[in-house]
Amino acid sequence: MNFAAQFFYSNYLSERLERLFSPRPSLKDSEENDPFWEREELCLGSTQSGACFKPFSNGAAGRRPTLIEPERLKDFGEEELLNGDVKVHETIVSGSPEFVLMEPPKTRRVSEFRILPRQVPEFLRFEDISAAAFRIQAGIQKTPCTYSRLSKQYGMEIYLKKEHLHYTGSVKERGVLYLLASLTQEQQRKGVIVATDCNFSMAVAHHAVELKIPVFVIMPSCCSSPRLRIYRDYGAMVISYGSTGPDSQKHARHLATENGYLYLEENESAVYIAGLGTVGMEIYEQVPKVDAVIVPAAGQYGLLTGTAAAIKHLNSKTLVIGVEPESFPLLLQSLKTDSPVRDMHSSLNRKLYGDLVERSLGENTFQLAKKLVDRVISVSEEDCLVAMLRFQEFERSTVDTEGSMGLAAILAGQLPELRGKKVAVVVSSANMDLELVRQCVDRALVLDDRVSKFSVQLGEWPGDMAKLLDFLSREDVRLLDVCHRRQGDKTDLFKAKVECVVETRDRTQSAQLRKTLGERYPSVCWLDR
Repeated sequence: MNFAAQFFYSNYLSERLERLFSPRPSLKDSEENDPFWEREELCLGSTQSGACFKPFSNGAAGRRPTLIEPERLKDFGEEELLNGDVKVHETIVSGSPEFVLMEPPKTRRVSEFRILPRQVPEFLRFEDISAAAFRIQAGIQKTPCTYSRLSKQYGMEIYLKKEHLHYTGSVKERGVLYLLASLTQEQQRKGVIVATDCNFSMAVAHHAVELKIPVFVIMPSCCSSPRLRIYRDYGAMVISYGSTGPDSQKHARHLATENGYLYLEENESAVYIAGLGTVGMEIYEQVPKVDAVIVPAAGQYGLLTGTAAAIKHLNSKTLVIGVEPESFPLLLQSLKTDSPVRDMHSSLNRKLYGDLVERSLGENTFQLAKKLVDRVISVSEEDCLVAMLRFQEFERSTVDTEGSMGLAAILAGQLPELRGKKVAVVVSSANMDLELVRQCVDRALVLDDRVSKFSVQLGEWPGDMAKLLDFLSREDVRLLDVCHRRQGDKTDLFKAKVECVVETRDRTQSAQLRKTLGERYPSVCWLDR
């Protein structure tokens, strides 16, 4: 049976059932009003005689039996059998949906189209630094950022971010660990190779062994034995080759090509800078409402740009200041010329600053520094030595010249605008030979007017030398060295020249000694530093 026939039969059946089950009118009324009752009653179900339905029995309403066989209901699919009763559903036939045609697209002229420039992907994003922080958190300790006792002396709240407390004594562990962790499994299986004695190579040697990556270190013969022993203690394979640094680097590149090693050197890759930028995230967390962050820029411009990227994203009002040596202001000159300076003559002291002269400033790093760094200043070698002395006296820490440059900028008085503000200083490294540390401390004491040298003429009378020494002891001055020489000049017969090296507590005591000694011995002559 098709759908139209089902629909017609269902309506017909519903109408007949409604008439059948409605209250029966009286015969008189039915005869007058409805001729239906004049006809023979419709019997459904059994066709036997006497099987017609009677709605009332013995004056009481009886339960209606099922009028249609349940098996018949399955043929229609529109009725539902509930508790023996028949429930009839009304079927509504709906037409097919109408299709609305869209208006044709508007024709535009070629001149109406605006050509949008293709967006260049950013070299370094904050998401990269955040991912690096999550990746290296298990292998890098969170260094402290403590309040310095030098704050009251210089009129500002100084917080020292002590990155020199890493295992290898350098902040470069952050970038190296993220760089090694980002290598493919094939590269990690073959191994890496380095060829320079610097903080970067030490970090590679340490963390490559921790990650079970084979690491080879090629060093020239001029490298000191204690340094080579450090690499071997880390677990690296150390090979001595050549007499100079370029010779060992050339050999390392050759070995990398022949054996499939990955030659690593410090560069401006986004992965390496992102790892260094995690310093800025920690400073923002450890020093609430910091006003300025001072970062060393010598030889590690990735640290400056990475830290600036993190700080500026978290708080654009925080100042980021870079510091580099006065004898090698590579970034400062590049900003003046608005392009990276490739070749720059320098008189940098290699003993103090290592191989910073061999570092270069890349285009990406320069653009980041130009965009994010608020100011770049330079400090002298003398200021760095005095800053190293302040670290030893007030912070009980031994740092190298790179690590002391941030504090040296404050000691030199180049940042008067930061007085009364909260300043974070990054202490980047502390790798310096013990003998060189001793020489730096001796020089710093002289620069700080704590160690002075003078000469005075004394007679050859007994007791003159004793009187001078007694005078120095009463002034509470420490005598470091004394030299007694006879005069060779004929005009000063019976005279002797005495040279003394003394140490005072501070500049105030040194000035007082100069005054009293000049009054007692008019012939005193203070020697130049």
